Amino acid sequence: MADEQDGRDDSPAQVEDSAPDLRILGDRITLQPSGFVAPSKGSLGDEKEEALMKNMARFRSEPLQFLREVSLYVSGTGWRAYDDVIGQPVFYPGYTEHIKSQVMSATLLQAKIAQLAEMRLAVEEKQGLLNKNDRNFETKRNQRRSVLVQSLQEVAEQLTDNMVCKMESKTFIRGAYYMVTQLLLRAYHQGIHVSSEEVLRLRNVAREAEKKGQSIIFLPCHRSHVDYVASQLLCYRLGLTMPVVVAGDNLNFPLVGSFLQHAGAMFIRRSFGDDQLYTTLVQAYIDVLLQGGYNFECFIEGGRSRTGKLLPPKFGILSFILDSILSGRVQDTVICPVSYQYDKVVETEGYVTELLGVPKKKENLADFLSGGSSVLSLRLGRVDVRFHEPWSLRGFIDEQVIRLSKIPSSINWKDMKNPIVRQKLLRTLGYKVLADINDVSVVMPTALIGTVLLTLRGRGVGRAELIRRVEWLTARVRAKGGRVAHFGNTPVSDVIERGLEVLGKDLVGVVEGLAETTYYAVDRFQLSFYRNMTIHLFISEALVAAALYTRVKRGGGPAIQDIPYQDLHNQVLFLSSLFRGEFIYSGEGLAVNLEKTLMGLEADNVVFLERDELTGAITKVGLSDAERAAGRENYDFYCFLIWPFIEASWLASVSIMGLTPPLGQKDDIWIQFSKAQESAQLLGKTLYHQGDLSYFEAVNKETLKNSYQRFEEEGIIQVVKSKDPKVPPRMRVAPEWRPARDEISGVLIASGRLWDFTEKIASSRREGKNRRDGATVSTRVVRLTDDLGQKLFEEAIAGTDGSKKGKGKGKGKGKGAAPARLSREEEKTLTADLKESKRRRTLENRAHL
Repeated sequence: MADEQDGRDDSPAQVEDSAPDLRILGDRITLQPSGFVAPSKGSLGDEKEEALMKNMARFRSEPLQFLREVSLYVSGTGWRAYDDVIGQPVFYPGYTEHIKSQVMSATLLQAKIAQLAEMRLAVEEKQGLLNKNDRNFETKRNQRRSVLVQSLQEVAEQLTDNMVCKMESKTFIRGAYYMVTQLLLRAYHQGIHVSSEEVLRLRNVAREAEKKGQSIIFLPCHRSHVDYVASQLLCYRLGLTMPVVVAGDNLNFPLVGSFLQHAGAMFIRRSFGDDQLYTTLVQAYIDVLLQGGYNFECFIEGGRSRTGKLLPPKFGILSFILDSILSGRVQDTVICPVSYQYDKVVETEGYVTELLGVPKKKENLADFLSGGSSVLSLRLGRVDVRFHEPWSLRGFIDEQVIRLSKIPSSINWKDMKNPIVRQKLLRTLGYKVLADINDVSVVMPTALIGTVLLTLRGRGVGRAELIRRVEWLTARVRAKGGRVAHFGNTPVSDVIERGLEVLGKDLVGVVEGLAETTYYAVDRFQLSFYRNMTIHLFISEALVAAALYTRVKRGGGPAIQDIPYQDLHNQVLFLSSLFRGEFIYSGEGLAVNLEKTLMGLEADNVVFLERDELTGAITKVGLSDAERAAGRENYDFYCFLIWPFIEASWLASVSIMGLTPPLGQKDDIWIQFSKAQESAQLLGKTLYHQGDLSYFEAVNKETLKNSYQRFEEEGIIQVVKSKDPKVPPRMRVAPEWRPARDEISGVLIASGRLWDFTEKIASSRREGKNRRDGATVSTRVVRLTDDLGQKLFEEAIAGTDGSKKGKGKGKGKGKGAAPARLSREEEKTLTADLKESKRRRTLENRAHL
């Protein structure tokens, strides 16, 4: 690809408050205002979206142009040839065999094969299959070792062939690029947009990495299956070596799997278990790629986000990458966090179904084809891709070691073999990547609209009010350092119209024939996906607003609603700890973040701060007079953002109260973890329809799962995972957290640690039915969760799914059920795990619930 994109058009028309997009027409690369070029003539309906990648000609409408484009791809004209790429060469005959031979000859893999063979020999000697008293013992042992090594080699070769990408043919990738671009850009009709500055910087980094023989590791967020398609298309179009993309083997089904593998997919299992050979094989493959300077990509969240916001990092592949560096097998590599944002994610409807508890369907060709054909008829807007400034992984490690070494500790932070050091580096790396992704993410018009509709009181909003609040939100996003997708000089009203068109009437309804056109949220659950795309920018303000709400909900005058600073601090600390797995916070610490947030809210005239006359320290916080006069609209905005998550945590806490053992149950009964979560969802749906839950999003499977995981980290619940893959994880409420029962009636008593914990969450909940009197968890709600919990105990004891009660004789061995009691080995493992968890919590030295 030629370097003509380094030239810039600095005419006034091109000046924007953010970097303009690239416009690539043929082989000519110029710059344009981000996302929009005003039409030279014609009406608004004649406008065309210009982007890095835009719609190609179609045979029916433009047969000659279509044939011309096809001929350009077949002949490989200009950039389409994909010959002069920046980075290591790929797509040539013999590429796959070259990589496989390097993997199979890796010292790491061969050492593991030898070790596994020796381990098997030791077992056979112990079982008497090899007799040490035999005269030819050594000869037979060596012969047996050779057989075992050969067998393991064959298994490793087969696993390698199934795993590695097979970038063999330029003809294939040219054709694949053209075909996939045609399909993708028919759905995302406004194209794929990038930042010119980021792309030019990335190409310069790629040149430096090529000189040093280093890989670029792309670490994107994961919103949609379109993500990895878009990443490969962009690298192809920009003339960069296409990365090897980590993909779950669930996508390796007939035809599609082969296509993806030849386009750069590396298939791995979802779970490695205790398979040492497979684990080492993955490590060896990643070593080979990074040692050879091949680009690499894996999704930092693991799976796709079903909620719209970033998920906590998955550390599996990251740990392999980190090990490559820490072991010295790879000197350095370049990390590039990437953000993908969509006007509309095509899978959101399916996400809602999954989040409401319907089991995820296994991927198959029929669904792929039928789904693909329906997608082609959609008009989903545009895709915005942003690349964070790449950075050296070795440099990051060195910086962290220096920083940690300054903290008084008994740990030698320079000891890279220490698992505590590695774990700390791994977690810090994962959350830094997430923070970098948030820093460069673009807020799309659909996200602005969804956020406004879900953060206003009332059934709907008028057109003028919708425009006003979108403008306000846009200004707030930019004030917080966020980015908003640009459409040049297009009026906000027109941008909103485009956003509403993309969202469609299934998500946002319109009532006409009134004094003013009025919009309302039709599917609040699905629309919450787009609201969650903005919440990371305002999480600090939302936590402060929720903490202040503990007083605001009391009503009365300002004196009653104001809150002492220390009380506010304590509730913010509690909530931020509660949502540690949900959101990404600034690394500056609570004290600094809270002060900055309060000063920002004071500057925006949302709150007033009362200070000590001598020290200047904040002593009291309350709503400002201006905010009260404005109907609390800005303060309510922050509350509406966080309330659904508070509801979900409250629901999770209430649901585990029902897992208190029945009266008279002496030995511990362990409940299947997945069934406990399903019961929590059923409880939530019931409470929502009865009015005790304000947000249906609170029954979101993903958010409930995060709450349960957080409770496990804090020791509120205990989870046991069996070594037998057929036995699902089981859980119980920790003895010290269980509510007491009335000794006569067996009814749960509203007291104890778990009750107080639930009440503390509830103090920040949105006021609703049966909450004004402070009875946040009513007798009726407790009875309902207890009834559901008792059913779980009955099913667990019977050892069935409830349809064969009484036939398990209390042993929990029914078909499809997890054992209700632990084995001795599992009890020992639990004891060790609890000690380790306690040690880890002490070591982390962080605030706890």
